[in-house]
Amino acid sequence: MNDIEIARSKNKLLITEVGKKLGLNKELELYGNYKAKIDYTQVVGKEKGKLVLVTAINPTPYGEGKTTVSIGLVDALAKLRKNVVGVLREPSLGPVFGMKGGATGGGYSQVVPMEDINLNFTGDLHAITSANALLSAAIDNHIKQGNELKIDINNIQFKRCMDVNDRALKNIIVSVGDNEHKEGFNITAASEVMAVFCLAKDIVDLKEKLGNILIAYSVDGKPIFARDLKVNGAMTVLLKDAIKPNLVQTLENNPVIIHGGPFANIAHGCNSIIATKLGLRLSDYVITEAGFGADLGALKFLDIKCRLNDIYPDAVVLVVTMKALKYNGYAKDISDLDLDALRKGMANLEAHLDNLKKFTDNIVVCINKYSNDYEEEIEEVINYCKSYGVEVEVSTAYIDGGAGAVNLAEKVLEVINKPSKKSSLYDVKESIDSKINKIVKGIYGAGDISYSDKALKEIKILENNGLDKLPICIAKTQYSLSDDKDKLGRPLGYSVTVKDVKLYNGAGFITVYLGNIITMPGLPKIPNYEKIDLDENNNIVGIF
Repeated sequence: MNDIEIARSKNKLLITEVGKKLGLNKELELYGNYKAKIDYTQVVGKEKGKLVLVTAINPTPYGEGKTTVSIGLVDALAKLRKNVVGVLREPSLGPVFGMKGGATGGGYSQVVPMEDINLNFTGDLHAITSANALLSAAIDNHIKQGNELKIDINNIQFKRCMDVNDRALKNIIVSVGDNEHKEGFNITAASEVMAVFCLAKDIVDLKEKLGNILIAYSVDGKPIFARDLKVNGAMTVLLKDAIKPNLVQTLENNPVIIHGGPFANIAHGCNSIIATKLGLRLSDYVITEAGFGADLGALKFLDIKCRLNDIYPDAVVLVVTMKALKYNGYAKDISDLDLDALRKGMANLEAHLDNLKKFTDNIVVCINKYSNDYEEEIEEVINYCKSYGVEVEVSTAYIDGGAGAVNLAEKVLEVINKPSKKSSLYDVKESIDSKINKIVKGIYGAGDISYSDKALKEIKILENNGLDKLPICIAKTQYSLSDDKDKLGRPLGYSVTVKDVKLYNGAGFITVYLGNIITMPGLPKIPNYEKIDLDENNNIVGIF
């Protein structure tokens, strides 16, 4: 059976019954039988839980199963009679209809109802898109109605967004009265409203952060913010229901909170802080994940989300597959037994371990095992991890559900109570150049760093306006530690160019663009939407 068939074959509990496992009752706002919003303002108590972050080595076209492992860990800890909840991101329609497909796990380690979660769900991403559209409309209206703030129409910093891949909208011309200016669209997952949504502590903080969004500079170079248009209150109204986290369940009927969905190759790649802290109040163990590899999602989780919200993971699980390791070792055919390519590819694993060690010692490597993996290769990775001095365990959650991740869960429980250092790469008060150096050279292994004229100009503007003392969010390819997707393994000493720098003042970070990263992806030659349809029984098919 494929993923959607497996999901339909399992019996779901009413969401009210799932909520009871977390002590929730009146706090639930039902969206049918199997989905609910949680009124987080009604959940009181301290954040008592232990936090486990699941990340991975650099992703490949074959998929590493990070979400599958995360869900498997939830089910495995439940089998061990632990009070546990998963806290994950919401999928974007872009990948669902584009190339990647769904984002709700796979095999016998999924969250359901998978079709709903992967499509419109409870409308959160649509609300975020609408709030973003309102701000864009307010900017254009202000210009049309006399432009009292003297917005420089050639220096508007805020982009429109929508939640599908549409490369034709990456760059557009906007006409406002007799004026025209260049603008463009981001995909919703890359919008600043999404970033703000996921980093806001509550509805009051949300309104303030929305107001802090830099929308443009005036003709005399002064920064102009969303609050200057008096629009952040109305934007907050559009998000008043979306800000409440969503409750669903695994195939084994264990609770999972899903909320927010920024991309990790562009934005900070983590679910909402409201959802994470809610999970920590409701359970003893919270399993969360960060997007793409540890060089993106995990780094931003540790460097941005944790820094801004005074939380820290008690353990980190680093997912690897034999396919990914051989791919990073330039194997000719990853389906073949190839110990040489595997050993070369383990340089990528080593890089991520070295980087994670800068933040924590409580690391477990998870080998996400596929049915056609070679035991010799798995043994090679286990021996390497032991020689490195890091814990390692195999998971077969894709095939066996929670039972396949019990050994992994027990290993995590061993590690989670050990003392661990907590450190940062830099002080936010350092210069932008210094912070970029410590990430790009210290984490990514680059040698020389050069800056485009555009990037240098933007940095100077931020420094002159005192807007530079913020964390750095790197936007780059997810497929390599470098800014070039074809540099696999562990590239070192290469040259990198900072193409652009953008202030996400509402979210509270500065985004630095490396390489040819785009914030409005296009569709592939054979998009996944060609497979998605309704069958004769009105069931959705084609989502995987």
